[in-house]
Amino acid sequence: MTGPGPDEALAGAFEQQRGRLVAVAYRMLGSRADAEDAVQEAWLRLARQDAGAIDNLAGWLTTVVGRVCIDVLRSRKARPEVSYEDRLPEFIVTEDGGGAPEEDSLLSESVGLALLVVLDTLRPTERLAFVLHDMFAVPFEEIGQIIGRTTDATKMLASRTRRKVQGTHRPTDERRQQRAVVDAFLAAARSGDFEGLLRVLDPDVTWRSYTARGVVVRLGAAEVAGRAQRGARAAVTARPALVNGESGIVVWGANGKLLGVMACTVVDGRIVEVLSVSDPERLASMSLPARPD
Repeated sequence: MTGPGPDEALAGAFEQQRGRLVAVAYRMLGSRADAEDAVQEAWLRLARQDAGAIDNLAGWLTTVVGRVCIDVLRSRKARPEVSYEDRLPEFIVTEDGGGAPEEDSLLSESVGLALLVVLDTLRPTERLAFVLHDMFAVPFEEIGQIIGRTTDATKMLASRTRRKVQGTHRPTDERRQQRAVVDAFLAAARSGDFEGLLRVLDPDVTWRSYTARGVVVRLGAAEVAGRAQRGARAAVTARPALVNGESGIVVWGANGKLLGVMACTVVDGRIVEVLSVSDPERLASMSLPARPD
């Protein structure tokens, strides 16, 4: 029995790297579809190469994916199709275990909404340096080769970028505090406690809702509280969830139909931003926790 041919062996070696490459590209681009496209482009380029001349396949692929991502980010800046305000960050929804140790591994695989927002403000080279070094421990020397800078210059770039993103990581105890605020918000909405809602909402809170008809933006605690009360009347079942690492809620109606997903950003004990999705098409594309019995 003969072993796999050269093409099969190369494909197998690439598949071993695919998961890591998609993770790198997702953190660069903030979109699972765009990340998959970047990795596919790396495969097409690999297929055109003399694989025998590649000493370090993992490093070669990381370099290609990194450069593809930089090109995509620069293209976005040059020809933005939609503003950031209208672009919904991709939701990764997992069950909220209340900060249990086993949940930490899930969080490490997601990107918090706050971090996505900060990363989106970085220049492509800054974003690449931060993602590769701080998230994937790629040496500065290799990163420098990707972005065309010396090792020392890359270290300085990464250091400046790190300062920009400080404070976006959510320790376990802070996540529990956030969950308590979101639970209080849900309880107040269900009971019709308008004053209770105002206590957990920042006066300048923003609620951006992605519906089948487009984006609806509500501003201020009073307007958000009123909408939360009306929405709670339609919701029969709600379960806590983590949405890109932030405390959130998944909601079902009386007939078991999925109504929406909500992510809340909590600062200093109050909700400062809400992102929600009720568009059935968007909801259908998400992998969500099961509805409670």
